[in-house]
Amino acid sequence: MAFNVEGKVALVTGANRGIGKVIVETLLAKGAAKVYAAVRDPASATKLADGNPKRVVAIPVDLSQPETIHAAAEVAGDVELVINNAGILKTASALDAGATDALKSEFDVNVFGLLRIAQAFAPILKKNGGGAFVQLNSVASLRSFPPFATYCASKAAAYSLTQALAASFAEQGTQTLSVHPGPIATDMGHDAGFDEIAEPPSVVAEGIVRALAAGDRHVFPDSFAQQMGSAFDSFRVNVIENAEA
Repeated sequence: MAFNVEGKVALVTGANRGIGKVIVETLLAKGAAKVYAAVRDPASATKLADGNPKRVVAIPVDLSQPETIHAAAEVAGDVELVINNAGILKTASALDAGATDALKSEFDVNVFGLLRIAQAFAPILKKNGGGAFVQLNSVASLRSFPPFATYCASKAAAYSLTQALAASFAEQGTQTLSVHPGPIATDMGHDAGFDEIAEPPSVVAEGIVRALAAGDRHVFPDSFAQQMGSAFDSFRVNVIENAEA
């Protein structure tokens, strides 16, 4: 399957800053007809919406609050592309006193939030011809980085769910793309201490658009991610993607 964003209606979670904001801007530049900016506080996306009043619609979505996701699905019934970008990172190693609380918070948003979004929008994508579902997973889904152990665990779980969703979505003609960025110049990247090696969010946004058009199932958009992706390539193709086919 391949998906061209031109003329399509998209929904992007976490669209008010960082990677999400740049994804919205890139979709607009590539000709998307409309983008729902799904954010916890629609006021945070005011500038984005005001700058594109006919093509950007800010709607309230909190991945930890299922009722907001169901309400968004009622509003955004014309969506053909869902990009689940929103996520949280807690700096907690496995032995930190707060590791359990951090893990619970990250799972609620990064894992259960993914499941909530997928279940709410699967029937909409099916109704609208299949479309595409994109999940931001990170290189942290492939290996653990000890200072962010709980975050890595949540992203590993999200990636496992993404693989399962890919098989289920394929049955209804929906393309699934798993995105695995490395260090990116965002607030989250800054908080994690990645400023010196971080690349701009545009590499992620452009990588998503290219991968969708090519019908790819994974994308490793930046140089750090590409190094890991290269090492992971054989397993990805022969074990994961062959199982999804």
